[in-house]
Amino acid sequence: MISKNRLKYVRSLEMKKHRKADNVFVAEGRKLVGDLLDVFECTYLVATADWLSANAPWVERQHGLDIDEVTDDELRRISFQETPQQVLAVFRQPEYSVDVNEVANQQLCLALDDVQNPGNLGTIVRLADWFGIEHIFCSPACADIYNPKTVQATMGGIARVQVHYVDLPQMLASLPTGIPVYGTFLDGDNIYQKTLENRGIILMGNEGKGISPDVEAYVTERLYIPNHPAGRPTSESLNVAIATAIVCAEFRRRT
Repeated sequence: MISKNRLKYVRSLEMKKHRKADNVFVAEGRKLVGDLLDVFECTYLVATADWLSANAPWVERQHGLDIDEVTDDELRRISFQETPQQVLAVFRQPEYSVDVNEVANQQLCLALDDVQNPGNLGTIVRLADWFGIEHIFCSPACADIYNPKTVQATMGGIARVQVHYVDLPQMLASLPTGIPVYGTFLDGDNIYQKTLENRGIILMGNEGKGISPDVEAYVTERLYIPNHPAGRPTSESLNVAIATAIVCAEFRRRT
């Protein structure tokens, strides 16, 4: 059974200020929570009897962890999901330290310029996980990676992809000469005809405004995803998550 105070506490974590105050985030569902349990520190967990029974060996090792057994109805009261699946957990937000110059010189990284939709950000993290991209650098105005909607949309990718919030112009300005910074533009070069490296930064822009001018200044390789057939009237642009999928797939296909 969940106390009123714990119910109120978990529900408060829908707001960024409360997540930030306690340095925690919420994840839900058998698959997602299962992916995160061995990666992040769990500070509180509520689950049905079926979940606790199926995960008894893990539960027995959690000395001192607050765990509440709940009914399906009680789980619905605390959940952020329309159809909760057996378990909700509160995790400690990780602290990452990374040398962007080092990783960008050795592997592909993503950078997001003011991507504001939580679902888009979560989907991009999921894509990065699929394509083996380990680091995403976000501008401060991007959606919060620890928003419950974002966490759910990562589908577990948050366990394997590190998300960093940085001053993008400052970060890009610090890159050594020769590290490519790729950006997508309507006046860019056809991505399918462009030479692509297996290192550097792939920069994706805001849903409505694209890449901002102060960040665009650091782009060294301008890419364009052509529509088909050429010249046919079409939509103005692609959703940023879909565009990210196409770009990452083309990089991995050729590198």
